[in-house]
Amino acid sequence: MSVNPEIQGRVFVPTEPYLVGREKVREFARAVFATSPLNYDVDAAIAAGHADVVAPPTFPIVIQERTLAQLLAEPDAGIDFTRVVHGDQRFTYTRPIVAGDELTATLTIASVKSLGGHSMVTAVSDIVDSTGAHVVTATSTLVVRGDE
Repeated sequence: MSVNPEIQGRVFVPTEPYLVGREKVREFARAVFATSPLNYDVDAAIAAGHADVVAPPTFPIVIQERTLAQLLAEPDAGIDFTRVVHGDQRFTYTRPIVAGDELTATLTIASVKSLGGHSMVTAVSDIVDSTGAHVVTATSTLVVRGDE
């Protein structure tokens, strides 16, 4: 079974809002060995002009994961998760994520390409805050290995 090329251009329903918690930011920061006081110390973050602790730059993967789950659950996508390898990841920010943000993500399948017996799926998750303002775009390229 191969990836259905007709999923290119598909836009999924926005995810349920994700409330960014202060302790989640701190836990994520510890997990990625972040050293900035902005990730842990509310006073340092406020002194730097933020409303609360600032999430590390790769934090949006937590929110994007919910959109990728939508793609993997799509019956006609033809994606066998056991054959998926994460090929590339990029984040394009309008502003940093801070504790207290309520974020919603919308997934668009930007492209589906075949390379040899493999497929490459580029998935773009646009993440906005509770006012609808853009915060960050997370772009993942998934490589779906073909039959050996």
